[in-house]
Amino acid sequence: MRGIGTTHAPIALCLTFCYGFAQPEKNKQGLHRPEGKGMLHPLRAAARLIDQKIGWNRIGLALSLIIIAAAVVVMYRILRGINFSDVIVALKATDLADVLLAGLFVAAGYFTLTFYDLFALRTIGANHIPYRIAALAGFTSYSVGHNIGASVFTGGAVRYRIYSAWGLTAIDVAKICFIAGLTFWLGNVAVLGLGIAYEPQAASAIDQLPPWFNRLIGCAALALLAAYVAWVWVKPRVIGRADWVVTLPGGPLTLLQIAIGIVDLSCCALAMYVLLPDDPQIDFIKLAVIFVSATMLGFASSSPGGLGVFDAAMLVALIEFEKGELVAGLLLFRLLYYVIPFALSLLILGARELWLGVAPKA
Repeated sequence: MRGIGTTHAPIALCLTFCYGFAQPEKNKQGLHRPEGKGMLHPLRAAARLIDQKIGWNRIGLALSLIIIAAAVVVMYRILRGINFSDVIVALKATDLADVLLAGLFVAAGYFTLTFYDLFALRTIGANHIPYRIAALAGFTSYSVGHNIGASVFTGGAVRYRIYSAWGLTAIDVAKICFIAGLTFWLGNVAVLGLGIAYEPQAASAIDQLPPWFNRLIGCAALALLAAYVAWVWVKPRVIGRADWVVTLPGGPLTLLQIAIGIVDLSCCALAMYVLLPDDPQIDFIKLAVIFVSATMLGFASSSPGGLGVFDAAMLVALIEFEKGELVAGLLLFRLLYYVIPFALSLLILGARELWLGVAPKA
């Protein structure tokens, strides 16, 4: 489902967070305060060492290759035992009402995605850009980025093409990408934290860790999220340097960010939930934890739409389902969430370019 400066958006976002937290504050005279410097210095030194000696791009690339390789092995082992005629039968047997309902949830998810951009625009002070433009940029950038991959560049390029007509610069678009990415990650942390704390066995199906340890991870994620909300609630927080400076949303707006992310992920998980076989029954919270975890793995792999990685994770975690029926559900989800929105985005962007080409110049 959904950075700055690298195709490995998760690493870029984490680096920006580290930079924001690690920057010493200034007093009224503009001098850096020494408080907390001793605690933060090792973190910054370690980040600098990795950046100079290894390179974050290499780490991100290695991580992506490892995830993709593992997914290929898993997919091969699972799919070789599936009779694909069973998948065709399962597709034909799927109730049309379920497909339409899943389509509505997907539409609701993409509708929520438009508020990622609207929120980011208002955060950077671009109040002159109306919702319809934010919706256009949000929908097309995410659907293109989801399908092509390297969403930092592909989605960012779509956003720049749209927003530059309204006077925004490349730096402004980078800020929008960052705020939108922050909304996405806050929503993920909230959903996974709550879900894993409540249903740790669901995470165990993905990471193979004991439930008690996963519950600790979930509680730690919620504690980290609460600490971040408290941090931005106290006073305005500014991160970045030189021309790239972003004022983070304050406490109440951060809660709104989290709510937007939760609604988005919930709609996507509901679409997948509707497309699952009726038997055996599965709790929605369990499915949501598995779905978001699989999505995160796909996102970390940088493969277009998490292709192969997301699917392998879902097949491993939902072992109780008949494989042919589960593959049919995954194929339908990809059609609804990836293929159809991508086709619509290309039509919309193509029509917009034609209109711009024939429209009289002011």
